[in-house]
Amino acid sequence: MAGIACIARPSPITLRSPATLGFHLPVRVLFHLPKARRARWCRSLKSVGEEGSTGPAPKLIKLAVSGVTEILRVLSPAKDGSSESVSDDERDGDGVSASSVDDVVMILTSDYEKAYFVTGVFTSAIYAEDCIFEDPTIRFRGKGLYERNLKLLVPFFDRPSIMLHSIQKGDDETYILAGWKLRTYLKLPWRPIISIDGKTVYELDDNFAIVRHAESWNVSALEAIGQIFTPSFGRPSD
Repeated sequence: MAGIACIARPSPITLRSPATLGFHLPVRVLFHLPKARRARWCRSLKSVGEEGSTGPAPKLIKLAVSGVTEILRVLSPAKDGSSESVSDDERDGDGVSASSVDDVVMILTSDYEKAYFVTGVFTSAIYAEDCIFEDPTIRFRGKGLYERNLKLLVPFFDRPSIMLHSIQKGDDETYILAGWKLRTYLKLPWRPIISIDGKTVYELDDNFAIVRHAESWNVSALEAIGQIFTPSFGRPSD
């Protein structure tokens, strides 16, 4: 999730992943809405349409991403810096290099085994500095921004899992395709469940660096937003 987002001007804290979408409502208002009113608001959101996963995200989706970004920024716990230095070392993958597509497949497989979508631990060395990250809701450039987005998201996951279904290189070896399933509760008062099946295309340059990380999902962008604002009780436990 190219989890989860530069809307107009890039900011140090933005969102890039399947599990992070929502309207730009003031945080206090959102958390104090009565359950019935919040449910009506969520239903009205879902009724707008189902166009997020097949084309550019409409303005509604961009507002949604901006809103949840702000919510998570406000709620995000302060970091003490000591643990961050350890995770940075792991994430950077010092000494890791790829000299073939097979090398990249091996490294990505290892990152999936570390559940990098939900832990934030990934091998950044195999990505180009100006790599493009995109999903049905948003598109931005820069692996540094992606790292910050992951750091923002991780504290809000509860019992997360990411299962790698498949990973293979393209016939012309210019890309790698991975299929996966993400499932996690979010640490919000209504404990929503995020459940998304997706695919990620990793496009490579001539030096085997990833220059584009593009996700597609089995749900539309609006359905993904709806998951965030739907209480977990009463929902099927797929």
